[in-house]
Amino acid sequence: MALSQPWIDHFFVGPLQQRCSVVTDPKTGDTIIIDGGDEPERIIAWVDGFQGAGPNWTTGPQHADEASDLPQRKVVALVNTHAHFDHSGFVPVLRSHYGVDWYLHPDDNFLQSLAQSSGRRYGLNLPEPAVADQAFEAGKTYSFGSIELHVLHTPGHTLGGCCLLIPADDGPDHVFVGDTLFAGSVGRTDIANSGGDFSVLAHSIHSQLWPLPEDTVVHPGHGPLTTIGHERRTNPFVGDDAGAGGTFGFGKYA
Repeated sequence: MALSQPWIDHFFVGPLQQRCSVVTDPKTGDTIIIDGGDEPERIIAWVDGFQGAGPNWTTGPQHADEASDLPQRKVVALVNTHAHFDHSGFVPVLRSHYGVDWYLHPDDNFLQSLAQSSGRRYGLNLPEPAVADQAFEAGKTYSFGSIELHVLHTPGHTLGGCCLLIPADDGPDHVFVGDTLFAGSVGRTDIANSGGDFSVLAHSIHSQLWPLPEDTVVHPGHGPLTTIGHERRTNPFVGDDAGAGGTFGFGKYA
């Protein structure tokens, strides 16, 4: 079921300023958290009671009094685009607090097991890596309460990388792409233990993302928002002018 006026919060978290997205159905309060990589206490404080610093960007209320006519938010699932530590490192804290299942594509299970050791390279003290409760399946549509989410498997940055499409019935759809695609760039393919491959990444983007409607809003794991149409026309790595195989062979962000 497509959402009407989806309520989306963006939190830029951790030293790599990864985008954690919180998506809520404003009619029911059903909520999912995408890529809970860091600063879990900040996210919990805002989702549960509009306390603390709040999101960096939102389509929803910015203060508790603005939410008086909305249902209380209820987190019904945790989901991830991929398993690099900046996206998944603090999922255990969120899962413990909310007591809900966490979804990850199984091709990233090994990468997820390295989250704690990878974080140490950045001086971070992460909890023991979470183990996914549920396995995302390519092409499958999931219903998390009243939120519908369609999984697009887009390997290339990691083996199990996925883009998560949430349809809207009163405006453009929203796709949460992790580090598959950025505004003007793509994800790196040279990170150890990730299974990165630029030709695979370019194929994933061309086959899974470019067919989406041009006005689909792209929510990358880092950096500004963009749209499918803009990136298809202008992205120097995988856009129309880059050809079928893409160019450069590497990306800009982590």
